[in-house]
Amino acid sequence: MWRWWQRLVVQAVVSVAGPFIDLHRLTKRRRRPRLRRQSPLTVIRALALPVVGGLVFLTLFARANPLIDEALHAVHLAGPSGEMIGRSLFALFVALATGALLRPRWRRKLMALPSLGQRALPGVSTASVILSLIVFNALFALQNGLDIAFLWSGAPLPGEMTLADYAHRGAYPLIATALLAGLFVLVALRPGSETARRPLVRRLVVLWVGQNMVLVASALLRTADYVEGYALTRFRIAAMIWMVLVGVGLLLICWRLLKGKDGHWLIDANVKLALVVLAAVSVVDLGAVAASWNVRHAREMDGTGAVLDLGYMRSLGAPALVSLVELERTTTNADLKDRAAAVRADIHRTLRRQQADWRSWTWRGARRLARVEAMAAERPLLTPKPGDRTWEGEIVVPPPPPEPEAPPVVTPSTPVPAPTPLTSAPGV
Repeated sequence: MWRWWQRLVVQAVVSVAGPFIDLHRLTKRRRRPRLRRQSPLTVIRALALPVVGGLVFLTLFARANPLIDEALHAVHLAGPSGEMIGRSLFALFVALATGALLRPRWRRKLMALPSLGQRALPGVSTASVILSLIVFNALFALQNGLDIAFLWSGAPLPGEMTLADYAHRGAYPLIATALLAGLFVLVALRPGSETARRPLVRRLVVLWVGQNMVLVASALLRTADYVEGYALTRFRIAAMIWMVLVGVGLLLICWRLLKGKDGHWLIDANVKLALVVLAAVSVVDLGAVAASWNVRHAREMDGTGAVLDLGYMRSLGAPALVSLVELERTTTNADLKDRAAAVRADIHRTLRRQQADWRSWTWRGARRLARVEAMAAERPLLTPKPGDRTWEGEIVVPPPPPEPEAPPVVTPSTPVPAPTPLTSAPGV
């Protein structure tokens, strides 16, 4: 796999420049005199001057002659659209990939690529490795001891920390720790080296790998507790599968050290394991598995799991269709039944539209539609209540109409006293 990876990388780089190299060689290739063929580059050079010069003069004549200008404006040339550019780039990529397969280059040079040598790592001595393994084992024993005392046994934690806080603190840092441990064993303890031949080192490595397995198991338990509290998703299924792969990879590293296998054996074993897992996962619909688990273990169904997230069920799309139909048939909660029916109806409508188009038709989608039709034949599907819905299937309640504004209260102003009429003084 190491050599094949190098070959694929080199071929990918060379395949981009390959057509230009062939074009250059084609222009330099000598032709027979009787054929009198011209190379593509010679033809391009011969046409460059008349084409460019003709366009320049045509532009000048168009500015001077209105008849030529109107004739040119009557010609409508469609510009390149986004779809046309995308298809052109895709066609170019396919052409380059096809050309690389039909005309491989550097076959002899690719056979002499660098291998995985067994060079000693500078700055790493037997004493430093032994001391490192002792320190690492002590730290891992502390972490695993705490996990066994609280996470596995369920004992109460000191202070105000809850078991949920402890379990949900993070499984991925533990997996990163296990990967670093495997990298240390892989780099510092190469088979055949003086360090790897020491019996003490081998025992410490076996003990450390065993502690890493406990660490991976704790990470799996933390993820399972997280799923119990926050439902199952496709990403969490993939994360747990990846954790199992990490644990098996650590076992392979330990086996490589004990049996003196080389680096090629370790890479090939891990790649074969990954290919087997990918082949199995490609057949299983992880979205359908997550939807089925969430419906069966929802708090609305058994009273212990997480609250069913219909928004996530909608985001799954077609994989959640059958589980939503089963939810409609089993739940006794009228509100949940209506919301599930609304989400199911949208997904069902979208899937039927996709299956009607031959470009988006899938065998799995056809089986889902057939399954839903068979279930609907036994018991008709529920018709959701009319109205706009939120992403979670809840009916959007229109806001109440605004209350009419009260007319302004006009307060009577203070009457202004009438002016006193001017009268003449007596005797005037």
